[in-house]
Amino acid sequence: MSSAGAYRRYRIATERAPDIVPVPPRFRVEVRKARLIRHVLRALLEHPGSPRTALSRPCVYGVFSRPVGGLAPRESACVGCLRCTVEHPEMVRVRRNPDRDRLGEPYLKAEEIETLLYEAATGRVPVRGAGYRGRFGGSGWDGIWLDMSEIVRPTRDGIHGREFISTTVDIGEKPALLVFAGGEPVGATPRLVSVQLPFVLDTPRESSSPRLVRVLAEAARRLETLAVVPIAAAIELSLVGPHLVLRVGADDWSRLEHLPSPPAMIELDGWDEGRFTALSQKLPGTLVAVRAEADVEVLELVRRGVHILHLQAGRDGSVAGQFLGELVRSAHERLVEAGVREEVTLIGSGGLVMAEHVPKAIACGLDAVALDLPPLAALQARFHGDRIELPRASSEWSVQRIANLANSWRDQLLEVLGAMGMREVRRLRGEVGRLMLQNELEREAFGGIAGYGV
Repeated sequence: MSSAGAYRRYRIATERAPDIVPVPPRFRVEVRKARLIRHVLRALLEHPGSPRTALSRPCVYGVFSRPVGGLAPRESACVGCLRCTVEHPEMVRVRRNPDRDRLGEPYLKAEEIETLLYEAATGRVPVRGAGYRGRFGGSGWDGIWLDMSEIVRPTRDGIHGREFISTTVDIGEKPALLVFAGGEPVGATPRLVSVQLPFVLDTPRESSSPRLVRVLAEAARRLETLAVVPIAAAIELSLVGPHLVLRVGADDWSRLEHLPSPPAMIELDGWDEGRFTALSQKLPGTLVAVRAEADVEVLELVRRGVHILHLQAGRDGSVAGQFLGELVRSAHERLVEAGVREEVTLIGSGGLVMAEHVPKAIACGLDAVALDLPPLAALQARFHGDRIELPRASSEWSVQRIANLANSWRDQLLEVLGAMGMREVRRLRGEVGRLMLQNELEREAFGGIAGYGV
């Protein structure tokens, strides 16, 4: 993906792209207006020479800063500090807004969507002065912690540009040995696509509308990464370029004849040895990846000639009750034991919805991750079960939102790599020594105590 020529330091151009759909406030501020009016009148009588004191508002965030004060509170400014309810419990109540909770879906919570919207609007790392407000453990990716305790040089700080940290990854086929005859390579040679980010954009099956496909393709081109799009949409929209990965299912075989030119990479949706062999022979210059459930026998597919695997899990990050991270670790270890790990590229998707999930997934053994839900959340999509509704928006706004999200996630990845003392993300792959698993730590700490695990 990198263009030839002089060296340049990779960066993502960010630009503020505010939400176009109003986001419900986090809290509902309920004010008993009759009691408020009586309170104000009483205060004016008690402080006749000081109306400013009588009309002071108990909120430093400006919830009651309108001319009419608490008669029309600015709920969007409320952060839930509850100072107003403590000082005036007889007049003010602050409650969670049920409309805010309905923003998400079962596997993408409202708090996560709130974070994604901030990242997509600003391109910045979501740091709050009050500190982290979420849980420090849980299931899935929340049960994995990153060990960043190693003391490193303070100049290893890629987010500020004092020392560059590479986020480039290679996707493709890498033979274990090169054979030369007469000074020229004979036999298999490396065939790689280098992308500047360790994540690619994946078109979800629930929403492959032409507008979404076009936006993901353009965003991938700008970000110098890849977009996985259905082959039918690519042909219909006349999309071409090395940034596209065409997803081919069992019903798309006839569409291969309508391709204007051989793509750089194609993804076979589901393992079929006959179709895989036919694709490899029909498109000899094209990288052929296989998309399969994450619990597939990875080593068996590699022995059958597959070198690029897209391991897919459900929205909750699991396959048949097994967590994607555990399946990736198992697949990575089997490939290492067989001595073929360097020949294979592993891409994973499913349940990866927050920036911290990317380094965790790579440390489990992935080369790169595929993002499906986060770009949709950045575009302010509404989730109605299996149906996804996108708001009307310009292509430029949509692409910029995804670029902002990518920049925020890359900066957070750089923070992790800098804290670990790593100069490139490829060194993080399979670095399980950097992982702290909550269930294992709890077993070590409490395993000998009566009642643990009951």
